[in-house]
Amino acid sequence: MDVLELRIICPPAAEVGLEVRPIVGGRDLFADSPYRSLSPRHLLGSATLLRATATPREVRIAKTGCVEECCGAVHVTIRREMEHVLWTGWRNPMDKDFSLADCRFSAAQYDAEVARAEADRRWQWPGTVVADLLEAKLTADGSGLAAWDCELEAIWDSWNEPDWIDVVLRHPRDCDEREDHWLQFGIRLPISADDPAGQADQLEARLTAEDPRATAQVWGGSQTAAEKLGYRWPPEYPWDS
Repeated sequence: MDVLELRIICPPAAEVGLEVRPIVGGRDLFADSPYRSLSPRHLLGSATLLRATATPREVRIAKTGCVEECCGAVHVTIRREMEHVLWTGWRNPMDKDFSLADCRFSAAQYDAEVARAEADRRWQWPGTVVADLLEAKLTADGSGLAAWDCELEAIWDSWNEPDWIDVVLRHPRDCDEREDHWLQFGIRLPISADDPAGQADQLEARLTAEDPRATAQVWGGSQTAAEKLGYRWPPEYPWDS
């Protein structure tokens, strides 16, 4: 029987992003690999992705640092089977040869470890709470961004830049990143110590009341799309200025 430990890793200051490292039987599943586990905000936050139910759920648990369609990501299917929890069906959509061994945990031990990790909020700061609330708002009802033919790709929060979050949008909606007609837009937003719920409401209104592309920077996509739509190329990033 496997034993799970969820270990929150704080990277060196030159890097970004906390990680929830899955330790199975004392072994870090992604040690000495190109993959980085996702953040506690994604795996242990309001979506409660690691909780196991009788209905199988596929969870993206690690990535390589870029968007999935470019560099890939690791997915695992989590399901409860009587007194056990199983992690099976490991896959990387961009690497057909990727595989990891199935894991079988005691449901009691697994549930206790997930509950412990979810309750431990020492890693959290106001920016992570605002990012979590804003992400839920922008994905629960996409009509606000849909008016501008945009969709939310991600919201980035960084422990070494706690006063900022980065909202990443994709235009047009439902585009295929393997084609050359899409653009990725980024908007850097300031975060304060004020009430996180109030900040999330204000930022949602700011992003949906008017076309967010008007004040955003192009962070990715294709030169063809940028030239066609009248945006500058190559991409510009606030952390390079």
